[in-house]
Amino acid sequence: MNLNSKELAATAIFTALVAMATIAFSVYVPATYGFFNIGETMVYTSAIVMGPIVGGFSGGVGSAIADIFLGYGSYAPGTLVIKGIEGFIVGYLARNLFLNYSKKKSVSLSIIISIISFLLISYIGMTYFSGIVEITIFNNILITTIPEGFWVALGIVTAGLIILGSHYLANRIGWLVFSTLIGGIVMIFGYFIYGAYVLNLGINAALVEVPINMGQVLIGTIVAIPLSRSILSILEKRRIVNKN
Repeated sequence: MNLNSKELAATAIFTALVAMATIAFSVYVPATYGFFNIGETMVYTSAIVMGPIVGGFSGGVGSAIADIFLGYGSYAPGTLVIKGIEGFIVGYLARNLFLNYSKKKSVSLSIIISIISFLLISYIGMTYFSGIVEITIFNNILITTIPEGFWVALGIVTAGLIILGSHYLANRIGWLVFSTLIGGIVMIFGYFIYGAYVLNLGINAALVEVPINMGQVLIGTIVAIPLSRSILSILEKRRIVNKN
């Protein structure tokens, strides 16, 4: 697929935005030598707005650049592939609306995902991330304490949002949520495999990343869908992109 000049420019812009979003806010995870970030907000936005090719390239390259910049170079090769595939999948699904879409199936799937999300967030959060944590905002380091109850509450809120979202959202938005969740699942699984078997951190350490990456998917979905729809609305009015 050949990209025109506007698409090439958009690719460069979104690649930079993905890198900036990833760098802007991060929480170091000692168990895996990785970090929590908000890069998914721009990975999903680029994919929904520009499609699978731009979304895949921006997601992979932008995120890998951020890994290197922040000092997590060992993750960069995996990130390049994993975030690239994630962006491609979200962009592809977002451009193929209602492909076998069923609201009933969506709600059933969301219930299963919500239960798994609650259990993972609560257990792993309480086990590995309660107590003193190190948070980095740009170059500022903040040391704070997270109580165990925070993770239980976060698990409940996450599960509730997943179920309510799938039930009440309009088909258009519901499909976009489904698209980001599928891309996110692939990303979560990819980092688990990469951490456990490529970086040789072990299964237990790799499991620590699961709720962290789930949080990234959740935040990315909440921010990216309204943001991308606003961007698409502006671009459609200016006839820069075609309406899906």
